[in-house]
Amino acid sequence: MSSELPDLHAKYGLTNIINACGKMTHLGGAIVLPEIRPQVSSSLGHFFDLDEIQTRAGETIAKAFGAEWGCVTACTGAGIALSVAACMTGKDAGRVAQLPDTTGMKNRVVLQKGHAVNFGAPVTQMCRLAGASVVEIGTVNGSTEVHLRHAIDDNTAAVVFVVSHHTTRFGSIPLTRVVEIAHESGVPVIVDGAAQSFVMAKIIAAGADLAICSGHKFLCGTTAGVVAGRRELVEAVYAQNRGVGRPMKVGKEGIFGVLASLETRMATDIDQWQAQQDAKRDRIHERLRGIDGVGLDVENDPNGNPFSRAQIRIDPTRARISAAVVASALEAGNPSIRVRAHHVDEGWFTVDANELTGDDVELVCDRMLDVLQASPEEKARLTKMYGGGREGVPEFSWLS
Repeated sequence: MSSELPDLHAKYGLTNIINACGKMTHLGGAIVLPEIRPQVSSSLGHFFDLDEIQTRAGETIAKAFGAEWGCVTACTGAGIALSVAACMTGKDAGRVAQLPDTTGMKNRVVLQKGHAVNFGAPVTQMCRLAGASVVEIGTVNGSTEVHLRHAIDDNTAAVVFVVSHHTTRFGSIPLTRVVEIAHESGVPVIVDGAAQSFVMAKIIAAGADLAICSGHKFLCGTTAGVVAGRRELVEAVYAQNRGVGRPMKVGKEGIFGVLASLETRMATDIDQWQAQQDAKRDRIHERLRGIDGVGLDVENDPNGNPFSRAQIRIDPTRARISAAVVASALEAGNPSIRVRAHHVDEGWFTVDANELTGDDVELVCDRMLDVLQASPEEKARLTKMYGGGREGVPEFSWLS
């Protein structure tokens, strides 16, 4: 039997993808680092006491993020649901067994409306999975301390705070003040920091009682969620495995993946890593500089993580093609190139180089140049195929 790994794309007829979008769950999260794979692979051939390896994970998570304790869940979404459950039940086995019936428990969860985002599913739904009732405060572009104080009452189990590019970028109460106000009433704060493994220590230092990040985004490990925070509450999160958390349990490979990922992270020179990402970003700018109708900028990570992205702005009148059409044409090719296209209706997209090799960067740039420097006839064809509108006219308008 050959030890050579199978080509899964060929075996199952799957699309070859170049990920210029970033750590996206729908693309498989991240490439698992070579340093992590041997430990995960080794775990597959043995039995373990899951409670015991979760204890080792708790120790490592605490060390990595400066928390009292930690545990591993199936994913960040599971971590949110189980953290909310933990704040309602504590470690009371009877209450754990009672959920999602919250009779006799504090069951209100307060969330700023600008944080009620959809990451693939609504954050609010993750809270409701545990049986909680979600109270959204403020408006989509503004919550105040008055709103928060008014919403917290004797039936409030937790306040949830989201650190994500999906949230509104202004008008929200910052984490430090949310923690102070919630703690005045003895209410714990849960932070959803799915893609924020680089800043988890800052989240914990700000006073979050429970913070959750992904094991398969910037930690570049196997699919899992990492919960860190106050030991009593983390242990209550783990207790949910005997209740509503049972269908969200993580396997041995997920736990060992987190252990290896955190050990790798703690040994990584972050400045050197950032310089490597910056070099790839700069190469993208170098390749695209000087094209008529194309503007280049740097998009720093909005949450303070140590990387930035290459922002590509396209003036459809001068370039004779829109950002949305360029992104669609790249995706339709072979291999399929997925750029970070959240803002194409505003005339721009970004290229996230974190998951790109040097060769990938050149391929992505070659393909972008093919589209951006195509003949007027080819641009018109692409616009008709992917734009749904006239050449040079943006696809989205608030009016129609």
